[in-house]
Amino acid sequence: MNFFLAALGVLGVASSGPLIAATLGATSVSALAIAFWRNAIGAAVMATPTLIREPAQFGRVTKAEFRWSVLAAVALALHFACFITSLQLTSVAAATALVCLQSAWIAVFQLFRGTRHRWQVLAGLGIAFGGVVAITGFDMGSSPEALTGDLLAVAGGALAGLYTLAGGKARQSMTTGTYTTLCYGMCAALVAMLALLGGQPLVGFEAAGWLGIAAITVCAQLIGHTAFNHLLATMSPLLVSMIILLEIPGAALLAAMFLEEVLPAGTYAGLVLILVGLAVVVLGQKPGRAAWRGRDKGTGNADGPPERPLAELGTD
Repeated sequence: MNFFLAALGVLGVASSGPLIAATLGATSVSALAIAFWRNAIGAAVMATPTLIREPAQFGRVTKAEFRWSVLAAVALALHFACFITSLQLTSVAAATALVCLQSAWIAVFQLFRGTRHRWQVLAGLGIAFGGVVAITGFDMGSSPEALTGDLLAVAGGALAGLYTLAGGKARQSMTTGTYTTLCYGMCAALVAMLALLGGQPLVGFEAAGWLGIAAITVCAQLIGHTAFNHLLATMSPLLVSMIILLEIPGAALLAAMFLEEVLPAGTYAGLVLILVGLAVVVLGQKPGRAAWRGRDKGTGNADGPPERPLAELGTD
């Protein structure tokens, strides 16, 4: 069963980039419309069980929890704006690999906060960012547009890392339903404001456009990330983090099969470097001893997340 869920999760998250690129390329749907609707629908889906079972949870949100949730929502909104726009400018494979650097960015942010990492983490960071140099270098030679897309994807990865860290702070005392409802809801509101300022419509699309938005939300958001969040209850966070890395080659294969995307050999080399570097970063992380002790003794919060350095799922 776990193998089936892992395969379903990888297929779900890997489909995000190709589905977004296909929807943007074949319909009148705007980049911010995709970001708005997947978050608005996600907030509604996550809010429903909480409102039915314990609606008072929303009234118990503290000022600190709300501040961290706001920061996470802002980072998530900007992440979506950068990543989805990058898919209009560069290849799906490059954009997915570059935005998946979120794990590396978390390690970098932790370094600035005084966290001491093992040498394997630092080596992995070097390998991963070497892949970034390879991809952006080849795209610089192909077109300024592709390079701009690469840089937006890198920024999207950094913002995803910030979203994860802020969400981790909020999630220390909030339930999953409460946090995701607040975060996704505020993110949708921020994206709507960005769309209004940028003149991007959120409605009025043809049937194919709405079908694309629905497919992105169901496959990437509800199926892919739900599968991984379920696996975290039955598998180690380290193993789940490693499985998630399959999103990089998965997105590249799907883009090659369905979008007929062909990349220079150097770009594929960059994808491999990023994949290897991120794997080294994941393997170099030390699992939180307190979290494992709590899990072993059965004292951990059943609704709260385990302590996982690469933590929250659910950006792309």
